[in-house]
Amino acid sequence: MKLKISLYIGLGVVLCGSACKKALDLKQQGIYTSDNYFRNETDAVTAVNGIYSLLEEEDYIGHAEATFDTPSDDYWRSGDHGEDEAIENLTYDASNAAIRYPYKWRYEEINRSTNCIINIPKITAISADIKNRSMGEAYFLRAFGYWRMMLIHGDCPIITEDDYSKQLFNVPKSPIEEVRKQIESDLLKAVDLLPETYAATEHGRVSKGTALGLLTKLYMYWEKLPEAIATGQKLIANPAYALAPNYTDNFTRANETSTELLFSIQAVQNVVQNDFTVYYIPRPWGGYGFSQPLQGLANEFEANDPRKAATLLSVGDKVDLGDGNGLTTFTADLSATGFAFKKYAVFNTAAAGGGVDHSFAVPLMRSADIYLLVAEALIRTQGAGAGDALINQIRHRASPLLKPVVGAGMKELIHERRVELAGEGERHQDLMRWDKVKIVDIAAIYALPVSKAPIDQSKTVTFQRPKNYYFPLPQVEIDKSKGVLVQNPNF
Repeated sequence: MKLKISLYIGLGVVLCGSACKKALDLKQQGIYTSDNYFRNETDAVTAVNGIYSLLEEEDYIGHAEATFDTPSDDYWRSGDHGEDEAIENLTYDASNAAIRYPYKWRYEEINRSTNCIINIPKITAISADIKNRSMGEAYFLRAFGYWRMMLIHGDCPIITEDDYSKQLFNVPKSPIEEVRKQIESDLLKAVDLLPETYAATEHGRVSKGTALGLLTKLYMYWEKLPEAIATGQKLIANPAYALAPNYTDNFTRANETSTELLFSIQAVQNVVQNDFTVYYIPRPWGGYGFSQPLQGLANEFEANDPRKAATLLSVGDKVDLGDGNGLTTFTADLSATGFAFKKYAVFNTAAAGGGVDHSFAVPLMRSADIYLLVAEALIRTQGAGAGDALINQIRHRASPLLKPVVGAGMKELIHERRVELAGEGERHQDLMRWDKVKIVDIAAIYALPVSKAPIDQSKTVTFQRPKNYYFPLPQVEIDKSKGVLVQNPNF
């Protein structure tokens, strides 16, 4: 597939009423394809930047991918997207719009990454450092696209470099084992090629630690626990990826330079809207009010755990919206559940104009996640207590007042992941992978009725094994393939 880029100069933006016939005055300067675009170092960096830009897509990481965690017992979908209700209740079918939206963007990420992987090695006017970094970024971002495909759909098409050379894009699904091998291969290359850290001007790019983190997660989902331990401990031992001094540091404007943020969505105020953040903020405060936390999540926090206040907005809490009116009270009418996610409710100061802070870096993967995955793998391979040191690092960072765990088993580990990573898209997938190895009974957990007081809108989710372990491929993709793609079982 050719990457086509049209270049224009003399861009005039005209603000006018309904009588205005032309809003843009453009002069085309050239048309480029992947055959003639990749000429120098600047082109390589620009092409890789184009892969990152997909993370801002509202129908991809910007929001749509977060929808797949709504069946969990942590929150209610809320919002006005009718298709999300079927995802939350696990009553969806292959025609559901929420299943269709992100599918094309995952493959667009894979496409752009593969384009870079094929063409950047051909560039001669480029330094070795930038070439290696750019290739590492492309391998990681391609792996991430396949990672999301694997988590959501299981078996999925793998489009190889050879397929690209033959312009062959309508290919059958590969078994999930092959998809995992593809992700592993790309991540191992990324680990070798990516730098450990970046200069301040390059914050937000994926690093060696990012690749190690996702590789650790892959091994956990693959049930390769010794590999997960070995890979995760490389990250944990490196101070470049140390935990932030304070839990709340991960959810403020200052987090852009945090060593704990392995992967994040970064936007620029007044340039790109940060949809991920906006979706979690109550509507009267400038957001959309989606994914509202449930009482059960609030109850999970221990009495002296400050992560509750850092994670949840509860009725009566005070927030500075930056509107010049001082502190605003979070009231019951702002949420059907009585809660919102404070960790995403980040606002500009009044001096900066107030309103939603679109420059806040939304965490997609934190070192804390990897600490707890390694702790889990240690418990499951060496027995209760083997993960105590890592769990206690997470707890002590949250508050020295939290009692250290002693002889912690999976119950304690599951609790710690729930409160540490609440609202970060891990709960539903965690419960499913634990259910597959009979650590928890996800069907029983989801069968428990939940009342979203103060408004009585109960939530009871019926989980069917093995059907609900993966979502179907979008029916429109099945239709377009003309028989090449076969739908997942039970759909």
